[in-house]
Amino acid sequence: MKLTNWAGNITFAAKQVHRPATVAELRRLVATSDQVRALGSAHSFNDIADTPGALISPAGLPDGVEIDTAAGEVKVAAGVRYADLARRLNDSGHALRNLASLPHISVAGSCATGTHGSGDGNGGLATAVARLEMVTADGDLVVLDRDADGDRFRGAVVSLGALGVVVGMTLDIVPAFDMRQYVYDDLAFDVLDDHFDEIFAAAYSVSLFTDWRAPIVNQVWVKQRVDEPHEWPAGETWLGARPADGPRHPVAGMPAVNCTRQLGVPGPWQERLPHFRSGFTPSSGEELQSEFLLPRRHAIDALHALAAVRDQIAPVLQISEIRTIAADELWLSPCHRQDTVAFHFTWIKDAHAVLPVITLVEERLAPFAPRPHWGKLFTVPPDVLRSRYERLADFQALARDLDPAGKFAGGFVRRHLLDEA
Repeated sequence: MKLTNWAGNITFAAKQVHRPATVAELRRLVATSDQVRALGSAHSFNDIADTPGALISPAGLPDGVEIDTAAGEVKVAAGVRYADLARRLNDSGHALRNLASLPHISVAGSCATGTHGSGDGNGGLATAVARLEMVTADGDLVVLDRDADGDRFRGAVVSLGALGVVVGMTLDIVPAFDMRQYVYDDLAFDVLDDHFDEIFAAAYSVSLFTDWRAPIVNQVWVKQRVDEPHEWPAGETWLGARPADGPRHPVAGMPAVNCTRQLGVPGPWQERLPHFRSGFTPSSGEELQSEFLLPRRHAIDALHALAAVRDQIAPVLQISEIRTIAADELWLSPCHRQDTVAFHFTWIKDAHAVLPVITLVEERLAPFAPRPHWGKLFTVPPDVLRSRYERLADFQALARDLDPAGKFAGGFVRRHLLDEA
């Protein structure tokens, strides 16, 4: 039986899939393999994780979670998923600063691809990484530290798996906190022209959802810390949008039972920051996804550029999400040195119909130099993509140093980062 990604749109070409039970076994596998890639939770929608050689999943390693309260850190095995980590942290009175919309994804895979949540003051998930342990091409175990290793560290955290197999990460933690979540319906699109910054500054994390079928933001999701000084005005309209009269799913017609609790009911951070509950699979994989991240200063112009082709986007779209993310210093992060606005698209599962529309979206956003999410679908030519990362040459040098034979490259990395056919 062939191995596929979560959505089933990618069938891996790898000849073998290994699930080592110890780091020592993983090191031997890497050292004796000609071509190898790490496999996370397979929630990518392109061939980023594939290789003609062997796939190595760290999910079989001991799922260690070691909390150091004094240092404000937690050390986790690479295969641990955010849902499990968050539960353990909260049980001990700790938290991560942010989570992605899905808690089902692996820590190492999410950080390696620049995955993020939302919030003006919140960086991508990889910005929480203080230290990483990685097995390099010869089977050596290398530790890179944020303070001690400077540029090498900043080049390695979001690395698309091109430098080695991460086996452990140390993340920053904070004291646990409670949150409330509110949803507002039908925000007029033109309100964003004058109130975009106000909307996204209104709470700890804010998301806009639109299906692009009309000049309407269908839903505004507002996630607020309970200890923030301003309690959200439940039951009142906000910039013309109506408070939801019941739980909502971002996609119209879908049951809200698998979404995190809304209507302002307080709850722990890990049960409010994601959009979907950890105990439920958010969908059956019947979708494709793209996401484009661009400088926040272009948000309004980008919104209007997309609105001009809404009639071509809407027929192949399930839902689109708009979020903001703080800038970071990680070389291959889509938020590298730019406060960012992200335009996410959940498409129908029909690549033939969707790919031309993805190209259209890219053309409309091209004046703003968008960086696509590494783990989702895009058609941006590799030379154009490479031009949008100012530290790419430094990353290429780091890859030659740690993996001179390109053992970890795989086809995706060769095409998009290393300028190879």
